[in-house]
Amino acid sequence: MAYTALYRKFRPDTFDEVKGQTAIVTTLRNQVKNARMSHAYLFCGTRGTGKTTIAKIMAKASNCEAPENGNPCGSCAMCRSIAAGTSMNVIEIDAASNNGVDNIREIVEEVRYSPTEGRYKVYIIDEVHMLSPGAFNALLKTLEEPPAYVMFILATTEVHKLPITILSRCQRYDFSRITVEEITERLTDLCGREGVSAEDKALRYIARAADGAMRDALSLLDRCIAFYPGETLTYDNVLDILGTVDMEVFGRMIRAIRTGDVAGAMKVLEETVMRGRDLGQFVSDFTWYLRNLLLARSVEQPEEFLDISSEQLPEFLSEAEQNEPEVLVRYIGICSELMNRIRYAGDKRVMIEVTLIRLCRPESDRDYNSLVDRIRHLEEQLANGIVVRQEGDSGETTMAADTQKQSVSAAELPKALKEELMEIATRWMEIVGKSGTKSMPMKCLLEKATPSVDESGSRLVLAFESKADAENMRDGYLEIFVQLIAELTGKQVDVRTECAKEGKGKLSNYVDLSVYADKVPIDYVE
Repeated sequence: MAYTALYRKFRPDTFDEVKGQTAIVTTLRNQVKNARMSHAYLFCGTRGTGKTTIAKIMAKASNCEAPENGNPCGSCAMCRSIAAGTSMNVIEIDAASNNGVDNIREIVEEVRYSPTEGRYKVYIIDEVHMLSPGAFNALLKTLEEPPAYVMFILATTEVHKLPITILSRCQRYDFSRITVEEITERLTDLCGREGVSAEDKALRYIARAADGAMRDALSLLDRCIAFYPGETLTYDNVLDILGTVDMEVFGRMIRAIRTGDVAGAMKVLEETVMRGRDLGQFVSDFTWYLRNLLLARSVEQPEEFLDISSEQLPEFLSEAEQNEPEVLVRYIGICSELMNRIRYAGDKRVMIEVTLIRLCRPESDRDYNSLVDRIRHLEEQLANGIVVRQEGDSGETTMAADTQKQSVSAAELPKALKEELMEIATRWMEIVGKSGTKSMPMKCLLEKATPSVDESGSRLVLAFESKADAENMRDGYLEIFVQLIAELTGKQVDVRTECAKEGKGKLSNYVDLSVYADKVPIDYVE
């Protein structure tokens, strides 16, 4: 006898065998028990969730000679003929290939004749959204007021394409995606019945790859069993067969991206390509990995939401702590865009490489979402002694690594002259903006300060309305601020913090800076 695919061999025959659609199954079973069946049903939902299967069970249950608790008995003549596909009472129509007006008119003509056996004549129209507008119109009247012995069951994956006139004439049931746990449980049961040895981790990965579709899960399991007949199905076997990537590879990739290591990210991608992995699946799985990292940082007890084994969980949580949630949101957004574009791309690898460079170099993005990542990069670069410099007259700041000198030492620089101190004060808001690359708390304090130059012309004075702000600046951030001024101007600057006199906006015994507003700016370090 020819081999039968698992999804056909183990298709449920009763409502009790259906997994993942408890509410729908309970409702339909009660309708059968109480003889309250509707004349028209609409089953909608994603592929592989049981729409056609439940439609056939409903057809059997409504015609069964001795239903048991709302389930078809499976042994009467009607149940056997429907299961074998020989019953004249159950008519299955594929609307994808029978979508014209003439096809529907044939149904309308047939509806006039009562069933030769059983109680109901059941029409199951699959992919009903494929019907033409004329076909929908031809079906309307019959769908609204069919004879008492006729039942319509419409199934679709794209319910939004159905006319409202059809929706209003049917009892609608939305089929949800089946959970990973329910699919795993079903796969474990079927492996036991088939005599197949498989690791729980392997079956769980297949369940997740099925994306909520039981039929897809059984097809993937069938494929894996065929590749390793008679052997134990391991997690590594599943990765090889499905062309997917282990979590350790994603860990290396995210670390390369976080440190801006373009070469390291390209090396991981090259290894993935050389191992024959599917690049579309690689992007999808990496996006899911980023999603798990974000959940690990965003919720308490993330173990409930993460599809990760207990052995890998501690290492994964440690990895998650190294990534800021805002940065992960940016990564997920970019990868989601890539998933949409890569579907029709001629050269997927090039698109992935460009995206990896974009992830590693957030400064190449000018949108708001990249701002947090760019600030993080700037802070890391400044911590390593990289100098902020001004290029030309464009006013754009750039970061440049000086290989001869790791950082600017303020003590080694010439002291700023009075005119240069005044220029610093007149360009105060620009300096405050750049201070955020050193420390955001320092920037908040500097925004409250009023700069001025003392009477001797040798010191920059920062006046604060609050004594506490003046002390915080002096004790916590003054050294960092002096270093920032040295990096920006190439000058050594003496800075003092004070509290403004009560009732005055700034210290009155210091030089008025307004007369210097039109002076030529001092040159920044090149």
